[in-house]
Amino acid sequence: MNGRTTQAASLAPVVALALLAPSSLRAADTFTTLIATPFVIEGLTTDGTNLFTTGRGGNVCPVWQINIAMPALVVVGNINATCSPSGLAFNKAGELFIADGDRIYALTPSSSSPAAARVFASGVPGTNGIAFDRDGNLWTGDGTTGQGRIWKITASGQVTEVFRVPPLASEANLAEGVGGIGRDVRTLPPGSVTVTAGSRNATETAGSQPLVANGLAFDRRGDLFIADTARGAIWKVELDSRGEPKSKTGCDPSYTSNTLCLDSVFVAHPMLEGVDGIVFDEAGNLWCDANERQAIVVVTEGRKVVEVFRNAPSPATGLRNAGPLETPTSPVVVGRMVCTANSDGNRRDNFPNTGGEISPAGPNRGKISCALR
Repeated sequence: MNGRTTQAASLAPVVALALLAPSSLRAADTFTTLIATPFVIEGLTTDGTNLFTTGRGGNVCPVWQINIAMPALVVVGNINATCSPSGLAFNKAGELFIADGDRIYALTPSSSSPAAARVFASGVPGTNGIAFDRDGNLWTGDGTTGQGRIWKITASGQVTEVFRVPPLASEANLAEGVGGIGRDVRTLPPGSVTVTAGSRNATETAGSQPLVANGLAFDRRGDLFIADTARGAIWKVELDSRGEPKSKTGCDPSYTSNTLCLDSVFVAHPMLEGVDGIVFDEAGNLWCDANERQAIVVVTEGRKVVEVFRNAPSPATGLRNAGPLETPTSPVVVGRMVCTANSDGNRRDNFPNTGGEISPAGPNRGKISCALR
């Protein structure tokens, strides 16, 4: 049930990552498996001592607590419905919130009496990353629906769409039978191109990546940062004391009037292609899982982009699917450690996902990997 585990003490060989200044960020030698899971996982969070994640189990999804010093999968709750959970976050009262489908679930973790999660809010289709602001409001984005909607949910569960990250394609030209104005980003694989001496054009339509509102995180000033998977970008939205956006919207009439202007892009960089979960450390650096590239990337307060780890390619195949990262999705920072969930997605640098330590056939379908920093 616990899979192949590695005690936290065995992480000592990895290189520490000094975070006092941008120039001191250095590459890690490797990530080491803390624990493997029998189900696919995506979200990951921490209470400072333990890690928490959720299995994607179908009709019932277990919520696990993993002690970092003595890793084991301890069930502390369940989602008793057809489920495929993603982002997780704690509120100040110690309740754990979980994004799943068009709902946000909540529960108080308990190893002695694991309870079924309750529906905290609904009407957030595609909810993916979640984060709490300083006033206790929960924020989430609409994930793979591709519209870029960002919602604020009050403590009572009231949902309000606050703004949108610009989608890749607008809704213009729909009357002409054309899918908007903009562009489409395709991930290879599962998409493919016909490579000739003169071109590299799409062969079919697979691999479209519309996700522009993925992981969310608040910095110490209370501003909201959003991972844009398709663009390889991080958006920064400045919020006032009431939690209302100060960032400009409505610059492009092709989009809805509450759509962010492009000057809210904090940074865009090829190293961030496929960026998924994000988290701040105590020094104000933003740790990012660039999962399509099998990489961990840090964005500093000064907008410097530093790749601290990426899987090495196989000399024989050029593929990066053998690990130690296998589609990293959600990073957390705990003391001197950085850990990430791995969901083993079957695309881009992790294709085919039959390589590495975890695989769709099991017995281990997900894992948590850690390194010292």
